[in-house]
Amino acid sequence: MSGEEPPKLYANKPKKAQVKQFQEQHKVMSASSSSSPAPPASSNTAATSSSSSSSLPQPPKESFARRYKFLWPMLLTVNLAVGAYLFMRTKKQDEQVTEEEAAPDSAKTAKIAAPVVEESFAKPAIVEPVKVREPIPVDQQRELFKWILEEKRKIKPKDREEKKRIDEEKAILKEFIRAKSIPNL
Repeated sequence: MSGEEPPKLYANKPKKAQVKQFQEQHKVMSASSSSSPAPPASSNTAATSSSSSSSLPQPPKESFARRYKFLWPMLLTVNLAVGAYLFMRTKKQDEQVTEEEAAPDSAKTAKIAAPVVEESFAKPAIVEPVKVREPIPVDQQRELFKWILEEKRKIKPKDREEKKRIDEEKAILKEFIRAKSIPNL
């Protein structure tokens, strides 16, 4: 096997009988090509060689990546171009935002105020009446305050200032819960 080619990978593995016929055919061809007079062949071997030539294993199919290897550089180039375009577009937008932030406040308000005035003349103002809602019953308000108090107790303060603020809020909630009448908000 040292002088032979390495084994080939096939999409469909040929059967042993097909491989043997293929090897015999190569031996016959190599023998006939090495010496000019061909050894006499019987009709039986001629029949097997013709049947083996029709049933020769098909050459292996190339993978998708190798079949279209000319497309890979183009695909990578297009991908790089799209990435560069998106990067530059966002960079330009960032620059515009920083320029607007650096502009004086009066220039900003002038830019913003002009279109608003034009739109206000174009559309008539439709004023919707304010819906008057029914007041929430006192019992439900107390339940709501109790729930808020429980949630405030679950909060873990990060520093002293936050702890002090939470304690003040809890004290106010406790006053509302204990009070006989709850103020309307």
